[in-house]
Amino acid sequence: MGNFKYLLAALVAFALVVYQKTAINIVEPETMPVDVCWGRAKDRSNAKEVRPFVINVTSEVLADLKNRLSNARPIVKPLRSVNFEYGFNGDHLAKIIDHWSNRYDWTARQAYLNSLPQFKTNIFGLDLHFIHAKPPAQTTVRTIPLLLLHGWPGSFVEFYKIIPMLTTPIAGRHFVFEVVAPSLPGYGFSDAAVRPGLGPAQMGQIMVKLMERLGHKKFYVQGGDWGAVITEAISKLFPDSVYGMHSNMCSSISFLTLNDYIRLALGTYWPSIIVSNENEKSRTYPLSKMFFGFLEESGYMHLQMTKPDTAGVALNDSPVGLAAYILEKFSTWTSTDYKNLPDGGLSKFNTDELLDNVMIYWITGSMTTSMRLYAEYASNKYQALPHKMANVKVPAACAVFPNEMPIVLALKTLLNRKFEKLIRVTEMKDGGHFAAFEQPRLLADDIWSTIYEMEIIRINSV
Repeated sequence: MGNFKYLLAALVAFALVVYQKTAINIVEPETMPVDVCWGRAKDRSNAKEVRPFVINVTSEVLADLKNRLSNARPIVKPLRSVNFEYGFNGDHLAKIIDHWSNRYDWTARQAYLNSLPQFKTNIFGLDLHFIHAKPPAQTTVRTIPLLLLHGWPGSFVEFYKIIPMLTTPIAGRHFVFEVVAPSLPGYGFSDAAVRPGLGPAQMGQIMVKLMERLGHKKFYVQGGDWGAVITEAISKLFPDSVYGMHSNMCSSISFLTLNDYIRLALGTYWPSIIVSNENEKSRTYPLSKMFFGFLEESGYMHLQMTKPDTAGVALNDSPVGLAAYILEKFSTWTSTDYKNLPDGGLSKFNTDELLDNVMIYWITGSMTTSMRLYAEYASNKYQALPHKMANVKVPAACAVFPNEMPIVLALKTLLNRKFEKLIRVTEMKDGGHFAAFEQPRLLADDIWSTIYEMEIIRINSV
């Protein structure tokens, strides 16, 4: 029986080699249209103007929020001995809402958020909000433009700790970063599209236009969650605009071939045919754990890919519901083990900083429009776009955080095929999905090291 198992494996391996050699399909990405408008018809005579922006929430909005928090219906008590296994624990949610109502100081938080320079400009009919942070005026080293992209249910506030780490010169580096961190269209203070079709690739086109408007015809780009998807789209569709890309959510799941599925299955017995190290092995196997873990945590995704406007009505009307929906993700996506804790692991974060992110969604009423990105991405029209199956040809790097969702399949052997110029894959020592928010120092260090390597390669190749 033992010899038969090895013979079967050899035959399968031979078949895989034959299949791989005959199934290779080189895909070229599509060309994006340049005459597009995602907003309502309006006077665009000053469309190219870059205007300073200051967050200034009216007293009426704050009074309405306080009234809704004070008059919210009682939160349903959790089941006995249940923590976050059924979703957000009601007892801990009551503590969060009490803090929001009685101790959270929006005046102070607004001043903090206004400490970084913010602007708006109109691109393709949408007013786009963004942070534009430059190094200190006395900086003598070269300045490199870096586009930072957030995801859902995050926002630009995720970057408030990491931005100073990137715009401050450090020893041993001959450059420093000029950071542009926009709110994605439909998120926060950026306008939402008024017609269907604004998916990650189209958002990428908007970001390239933003960087051009700021004087950067070529730049580095970094992202996580939707920011990672948009980062890849930019790198595929606009390679001449990108020096290199860095992602903290590199994924190969949409690139899997029959070959890969078979190797994943055989990897249960011979892991080395698909994984490169023990970290990859522990994230991937057993496959049943990875699959059922994804099934348990992806209900939101199906809802937002199919009925975002229905869910959005409830979340846009109830600040308590909004906080529960958003912060449950900051619990489980930071570590799935946190569902077994009474506080969902949220005590590791500063409560004011968590609520800053919730506030951005509440004061702008952008939860519904932010969730529509899932529906746009899942549409048949978007999934048929050629760039979805094209390789990334610009220099690329991946920071793999140990508590990131395993289903993304950040396996180096697969990533090497997707990213033709993969400079490095860093196995990070701690952290989960919201890397810039949870582990800003670790992420910043990897960005510095990665772009240092990319710059050496780029300069030596000139």
